[in-house]
Amino acid sequence: MAMKPWYKVVTPREDLREGRPQDASEFAVHLDKVREGSAPRDYQDPRRFFERTYLTETLCSFAADVVARLSGKTVETSAVYNLTTQFGGGKTHALTLAYHLARAGSKAYAWPGVMEIANKAGVSTLPEAATAIFVGTEFDSLTGRGGEDGTPLRKTPWGEIAFQLGGSEAFEKVREHDERMVAPGGDVIRSILPKDKPSLILMDEIVNYTNRSRKLKNGMAEQLYVFIHNLSETARSTQGIVLAISVPASELEMTTDDQGDYIKLEKLLERVGKAYIMSARSETAEIIRRRLFEWEGVPSDAKTTIAEYADWVREYRHTIPNWFPVDQPYEPFEATYPFHPMALSVFERKWQALPTFQQTRGVLKLLALWVSYAYQKSYRKGEKAPLITLGSAPLEDPLFRAAALKQIGEGRFEGVITTDICGNANSHATRLDDEAGEPIRSHHLHQSVATTIFFESISGGAGRTAATLPEVRLAVGGPGVDTANIDTVLEGLAPPTGNCFFLNAENNIYRFGVKTNLIKIHADRKASIDEREIHTLVKENVRKVFDQASTVERVYFPKRSGDVMDKPAIMLAVMAPNRETTSEETRTMVLEFSKHHGEAGRTYKSALIWSMASDSSSLYEAARDHLAWKEISDEADALNLDEGQRKQVRQYTESSKRAIKEKVWEAYNMIGLYTERDDIEFIDLGRINSSASESITRLITTRLNQLEKLTGTVGSNFLVRNWSRVSAEWSTRQIRDAFFASPHFPRVQNQEVIKKTIERGVSEGAFAYVGRASDGGYDPFYYREPLSTLQIEFSDDVFLVPKEEAEKEIERRSKDNRIVRFVIEAPAQEVAAGQRCTFTARAYNKDGEQITGKEITWHTDGGEISDLGEFCADEAPGTYCVTAVCDNVPAEVQIQVKKEVIREKDEIQTRITSLHWDGKVDPFKWSNFYNRLIIKLMKSGKLDLSINLSVNNRGGISQEMIDEIRVALKELELDEDIQMNKSVYDY
Repeated sequence: MAMKPWYKVVTPREDLREGRPQDASEFAVHLDKVREGSAPRDYQDPRRFFERTYLTETLCSFAADVVARLSGKTVETSAVYNLTTQFGGGKTHALTLAYHLARAGSKAYAWPGVMEIANKAGVSTLPEAATAIFVGTEFDSLTGRGGEDGTPLRKTPWGEIAFQLGGSEAFEKVREHDERMVAPGGDVIRSILPKDKPSLILMDEIVNYTNRSRKLKNGMAEQLYVFIHNLSETARSTQGIVLAISVPASELEMTTDDQGDYIKLEKLLERVGKAYIMSARSETAEIIRRRLFEWEGVPSDAKTTIAEYADWVREYRHTIPNWFPVDQPYEPFEATYPFHPMALSVFERKWQALPTFQQTRGVLKLLALWVSYAYQKSYRKGEKAPLITLGSAPLEDPLFRAAALKQIGEGRFEGVITTDICGNANSHATRLDDEAGEPIRSHHLHQSVATTIFFESISGGAGRTAATLPEVRLAVGGPGVDTANIDTVLEGLAPPTGNCFFLNAENNIYRFGVKTNLIKIHADRKASIDEREIHTLVKENVRKVFDQASTVERVYFPKRSGDVMDKPAIMLAVMAPNRETTSEETRTMVLEFSKHHGEAGRTYKSALIWSMASDSSSLYEAARDHLAWKEISDEADALNLDEGQRKQVRQYTESSKRAIKEKVWEAYNMIGLYTERDDIEFIDLGRINSSASESITRLITTRLNQLEKLTGTVGSNFLVRNWSRVSAEWSTRQIRDAFFASPHFPRVQNQEVIKKTIERGVSEGAFAYVGRASDGGYDPFYYREPLSTLQIEFSDDVFLVPKEEAEKEIERRSKDNRIVRFVIEAPAQEVAAGQRCTFTARAYNKDGEQITGKEITWHTDGGEISDLGEFCADEAPGTYCVTAVCDNVPAEVQIQVKKEVIREKDEIQTRITSLHWDGKVDPFKWSNFYNRLIIKLMKSGKLDLSINLSVNNRGGISQEMIDEIRVALKELELDEDIQMNKSVYDY
């Protein structure tokens, strides 16, 4: 039977399958969050917690001891427990397990593994206990807890624990101790313990609390030690009381004073309690599988894969490490499936000694990212890997790479990875795989071997750990992989014939380092670069960065105020990189350019957004760096560089070129805006980089929107509140100019924002949009009706008039359009019983012109009639009256209903249910087309409107116009895709 891909045999958790692995904090239980009910579901839901918890021997023993003590047993039990392990090793997880057991009591029997705990504890009933949790990283004695939520204010650990155990009544017994910050003695502690049930007190992150207390010099560090001492002695002498304390054992996270507190507390707990070392390295694989997969044991489909690898180990036993159990190879592969044993053991063999390595939490985070990436990639590319091998670690994924480097504590390996292994299109191992023949290419052997060496090269020990050839063969080899190909790949990677810049090799021992031999040459070259060449390169890169994906007009490096156009449109003025905001000369220049345009005063002051560098020194340094690498590349022959060094120089030349772009982002983090105070407001964007947005221009507009310095929406009431003081009629051009000229008005993204404000104001009845008619009236006149932004123009001949004037115009128009004649047209004088017919009513004014758009009300004294005049005759014969009323003007008609059906011939009544028209519209007639046709059709039914827009200009269409079209389409919520044709003309 063929080996199945691992991802078709076992199923990762849902979040990993969907490519959204959680942060490492997901694997760090927060006791306070569990108590408050706000922890992640995996920890909050007890059943789910136990389902995903592998009960190691140590964890089961600890839980059983706690249950036995809470049940009243005193023989072979302890009242005080000291949980210690390396940072991230499962201490808080154990406390959470004890908390859920104590809270649930006998209800916990339904959870996986609880029966095993109860049997080990020798109890028939699980006790339900009162619980209290104190987490040193969360509790703050300065602010305390409670006081404003109806609960008493608690400012000490004993006050908080008393309140959790017995509420306000228990807290009252230690209130004075809490207020005076003095630890209570045993008698007082016994008084706060519940009399009707046992008590479980859990304390975590104690050293963190003592550290903060020591800085406050409030004596709480010493008082906490006294409290724990008194609490321990009380627990030891009282039945049904358990105190469990988590003490960190990583020296990396402690100061010298912390060490003193730790040792003092350790000695106390060693004397009064029982220590549990929670690390369980031998059971790490089972913990990992339960936390990362929907795990129910090794699937039957996995056994073929395990057997095949076991057979391979036996066959190649003389080529793999002698420490691997070659006589019983099946067991290690079964214990770690779907991982290769080398993929997990490397953390215990090499990484565990790293001072920054988090034993459980760190491994879980790395493997969660690893499994998620591998699952997505495997399905996407249809890969058939039967195991997750060490060489498949996704160092090409920035998230995984960052997490791995954090555990290593050596950020300099970032360049090593992307240069020699993966993560870059030109990475050596990746490129070598692309160029290789089969089966090396399909197995990605170069990357797999390089990745394996990298993981095996890492160690926190004093020696220089490396990957041996047997270790590489075991990690990379397997069924279907020829070990001879592994040797070939090593020759292509490692010196002296290999391509990697940072890989060292000696006597079949391989190691990645971080040093190169080109740094000295590069430093010498940097000192000789011409300053003018640097300045030119910097300016070129500033333009490129600001031009990328931009929708705002830009002007670069103005030297005179006239260089910046004065027009009603947002313009981004980019100052020269050496014009830094720290310079008073630059600040004065920006203000002067904002107020003047050449010899004249500037009209549109608010249209300008100034972008400036706060500190361009690192930008110029990056340019100098790139030019130095480029010189080295150009002089490779004169410098007698070998081929490996030449490739490395090319790599650095490209990376330094990209660095200039990043430095442009970092430098240009200051914005300047003209204000009502007749000065410039400078806004610091903070530390920004290219990942913050698609372009600096887009980032600037987005940040200004967030700061409410630039807006895409202005309410119509703003215009009402700030109406022109000159005249009731306010021209649209004056309105537009005010937005771009006056700092008192909101700074809008573009003119479409103003049009939308007018559009909303007209439809809401805040004001009317009008034009001047020849008879002195208004034409057009829009008020309380739809008005498209396409119909709005900015002109001295088009106005907004206030609501009062609009109402007067409505009244004037209504007087000229009063109904003087109102008639009903009947389709027939006689109808048969039950027959339907439709009446039509028409209204006329004094000039005999028909009036439309009026509401008509229909009535009948026999039968039924709809709002549209459709009449249905009654079954009873007779003469009936149909009445219509419009603007209080009535009209009526008589209809005779006959018993028999009146029909000259059989007819089939039909009605028109759809219309379609296709044609061209003159752009200058679009407004009339919209008003006379589109609006009517919108009222007649569901209107589907498609537009085919084509613009041709032999002289060429500017990029600015194309950008404005895209902005308009986006604001209209339309597809921004524009089809463009390029032509070459011979003039």
